[in-house]
Amino acid sequence: MDAVAAPGGIALEPGYISLSALSPGTQGVIISVGPGSGSLTPLVRRLLELGFCSGEHVEIIAETRPGRDPFVVRVGNTTLALRRCEAETIWVEITPRVSTSRPSYPEISRPGKPL
Repeated sequence: MDAVAAPGGIALEPGYISLSALSPGTQGVIISVGPGSGSLTPLVRRLLELGFCSGEHVEIIAETRPGRDPFVVRVGNTTLALRRCEAETIWVEITPRVSTSRPSYPEISRPGKPL
């Protein structure tokens, strides 16, 4: 990510993205909340109170059309709606999707039963 896309022009590690840029079904881990200047704005304080803390798992559940605002987010075990302007201050690292399908196991040969 370039410094232009980072809050306050602060360069973040590659791979971190704003929560507002994610599409439904995307999962990640919260890296930071706020511009990183150290001062807590009322918005950042409220997001922290709602559970948007570093290390929490977050998932985009749904978004509205047109405009994609607001959208539904699950953080930890809490599901809530956020505006895009609020989500711009939340920085996440995207986690790869884990398949929920069962893994295929090779058939086990049993005595008297050919493969």
